Amino acid sequence: MIIRRYIISEIIKPAANILILMVAIFASYTAITYLTDAVGGLMTPAQVGTLIGLRVGMALEILLPVTLYLSVMIALGRLYKDSEMTALAACGLGTGGIVWPVLMLSLPVALMAGGASLYIRSAAYTQIYKLRTQAKAEFSIGQLESQRFLEIADGRYTFFSEEIDRSRNTAFKVFLRERKGDAWVVIQAEEMTDGGRNNLGYPVLTLRNGRLVEFPASGQGASVIRFDKAHYPIRPEAGKSARYRRKAATTAHLLQSDRLEDVAELQWRLSTPLSTLLLALLGIPLSRTNPRRGKYAKLGTALIIFAVYYQLFTIAKTNVENGNIDPVIGIWWVPAMLLALALVMLWRTGSLRA
Repeated sequence: MIIRRYIISEIIKPAANILILMVAIFASYTAITYLTDAVGGLMTPAQVGTLIGLRVGMALEILLPVTLYLSVMIALGRLYKDSEMTALAACGLGTGGIVWPVLMLSLPVALMAGGASLYIRSAAYTQIYKLRTQAKAEFSIGQLESQRFLEIADGRYTFFSEEIDRSRNTAFKVFLRERKGDAWVVIQAEEMTDGGRNNLGYPVLTLRNGRLVEFPASGQGASVIRFDKAHYPIRPEAGKSARYRRKAATTAHLLQSDRLEDVAELQWRLSTPLSTLLLALLGIPLSRTNPRRGKYAKLGTALIIFAVYYQLFTIAKTNVENGNIDPVIGIWWVPAMLLALALVMLWRTGSLRA
């Protein structure tokens, strides 16, 4: 029992550092993807921070299994390097005795990774889609940059301004185009300011000294209105945020669905705890090394195996969605291959026989 606790503690030691490092790298990468929107004024710093947090929470379904996988390799690799494995064997603990403490540690990690995949994933995607839809649909003068076009609401609105006075929250020499079904509305105005919100909650623009041209897509029968002052509401795309997205669907909904896309998404989520256990087991034989080679000797091999495994998962998921693989087989052939590889390597290193 003491030896098992020792092995578990040795695996936990590098795990915290690895997880913190991977979270930091992933958060930095995610921040870069939203940097353009933040600089362009499409998102506030608070929205960007929320999105990064949601992405990190969702990524735990991958980060936790990888962290455990690498921690098992590094910790046991150190024991081999320092010849502690030889000492443990002399005390009567065979290499097979390493499997049980690794499994004991893997079970709670698998449950956490499964929770992230089954519950946090859908909740995070729901909030991400909501925030991005809201950010792209709403408009304020602060989003504009002089001499640059800005599109919002998936291209429904296009803005251009020659000059911006941010101290007065005012744009000058403004061009605004809106797509309204089969027609276009084009507005040119000398000045544009924020006009608050109307009774429906839509942002309203106050335009001065301009003209409004409305014409069908054919270009025939245009109407022109000149104005000294006008209030123009900016309406979000109707029903856009309510569009069904399987990544945001709850696991309970996926369980009741027979659509191939939903089946593939459900299998992806259910495979996370299984992958966590299998990767931890695979880390045991990969950690076995000659003391002269060091504890990181097979780290490159381990990363390649994980990259191939994850890529095969993506390919299998896509094929299930497209109907190229029977849903009964689904993506399960990928973890089956990893299980076979882990068992073969465990047997060859004597971890199952000792």
